[in-house]
Amino acid sequence: MSVRVTHLDNGVTVATDEIPRVETVALGVFVGVGTRHEPAELNGASHLLEHMALKGTASRSARDIAEEIESVGGQLNAFTGRETTAFHAHVLKEHTGLALDLLADVVRNPRLDEGELDRERQVVLQEIGQAHDTPDDIIFDHVQEVAFPDQGVGRPVLGRAANVAALTRDDLAAYMRRHYGAQRIVVAAAGKVGHDAFVEMARGHFADMPRTGDEAGEPARYAGGDYREQRDLEQVHLALGLPGVGARDPRYYTAAVLATLLGGGMSSRLFQKVREERGLVYTVFAFHSAAGDSGLFGVYAGTGADEVRDLIPVVCEEIAACAREVSEAELDRARAQLKASILMSQESTTGRCEQLATHILVHGRPVSTDEIVAGIDAVDREAVQGFAAELSAGRPALVGLGPVGEVESLDSVAARFAA
Repeated sequence: MSVRVTHLDNGVTVATDEIPRVETVALGVFVGVGTRHEPAELNGASHLLEHMALKGTASRSARDIAEEIESVGGQLNAFTGRETTAFHAHVLKEHTGLALDLLADVVRNPRLDEGELDRERQVVLQEIGQAHDTPDDIIFDHVQEVAFPDQGVGRPVLGRAANVAALTRDDLAAYMRRHYGAQRIVVAAAGKVGHDAFVEMARGHFADMPRTGDEAGEPARYAGGDYREQRDLEQVHLALGLPGVGARDPRYYTAAVLATLLGGGMSSRLFQKVREERGLVYTVFAFHSAAGDSGLFGVYAGTGADEVRDLIPVVCEEIAACAREVSEAELDRARAQLKASILMSQESTTGRCEQLATHILVHGRPVSTDEIVAGIDAVDREAVQGFAAELSAGRPALVGLGPVGEVESLDSVAARFAA
C-alpha cells in the first residue's frame, strides 16, 4: 500500500498516497466539521466560512490567491459537506510547497473582511436561490430534512437564506475558533509526493495549531415524514427515503450493493421496471448517502403528474421484492459495478486524496482498496434481502415537488411497505 500516515504532536494528521507514475499532486486541508455541527441559528456558517476563507488572508487578497495558484498552472477550490469542510488544490509536483502554503494560509489566517463578507453573502444567497430553482437538486435537501428533522444532520449545507443574511463576522470567527482545532485537521496529498518531505512542509504550517473543538455533532435521529410543495412544473420530482446506516456500520457495503441492484444503472430493477417496461419516468435511481453514524437510503424519480399514481406503487413493490428474492446474477452485477467505480476512482489523484482524508476523518485510519473490495464481495443474498426487509419496516420520508396533487399520502405509502 502506498499510503503513509503521520500524527503531529498537536493532533494534526498528515497522510500521503504516493503515485510515482504521475507528475502532479492533489492535496488538501480537510477539517472534520460541517453542517451537522451548526446550531440552528448558525445554519450555513460552515459553507459561508468556506467561501470567506478564499476571499483574502492577513497577507494575501483574493486576487493574490487566484493569481498565485494559476501562475503555476494549478487549481484551488473548496467544498462543504455535512461533516467535512475541505480546501484543496491540484498542481505540478514541483509546486506542492506553494500549494500547501496557500491552503494553510486560507485555513489559518482568513481576513474575514466585512466588505468581502457583505459581497460574498450575496453570492451565497444567489447559490441558495439557484438551488431552490433546481428541483432535482433541492429535493435531496428536503428529503434529508424530513428524514432527520430539527437536527444538524438534516439541515441544508448551503444554509437557510435568513440565517446566511444574519451571520456576522464575529459569528464566523467564533465558529472557526471553536471548531477548527488541530485534532480535526487532516492534511492529505496524493500523487508524486514523498511522505517525509510532505510531513515537514505540513509541520511548518500546522505544528503550532491549538487543539479546540473536541465536541461532536449531535447524534442523528431518523424520524421520517412528509413534505410536498406545489410548483408550476412539467414533472413531479419525487424522493422516497428510508432509514439507512452510517459509514462505520458493518452493513454499509450491504446498503451500497442494494442501492446499486435496485436503481444503480440501466440493468437495475427500477430502471428496467419503471422506465423500460412501463415508460413512467425519464430518470430514476436509488441512492444510499451516509454520514459517520447515520444514513439515508432512497429513490429519486422524475415523472408526469398522471404517471405518479402508477409510479409510487411500483417503487414500493420493487423495494419490498428485494426482501423476498435477489438473484445471484443481479447481485454479481451490482458488486461488479461498485468495485469498478472504486477501482476507476483510483486513477484520479484528486479522488485518491479526498478518499484518503475522508477515511481518516470517518474511520480514524486509511481504508485500503483491497479492504473495500473485500467488503463488497462479502455481501451475499441473505444480507441484501435482510437489509431490504429492514428498509420496508422503516417509516418513509416522502417528498414531492411540482404538480403534486396525485402524490399519495405518507400513510398510504407506509401501508404499502407494511403489507
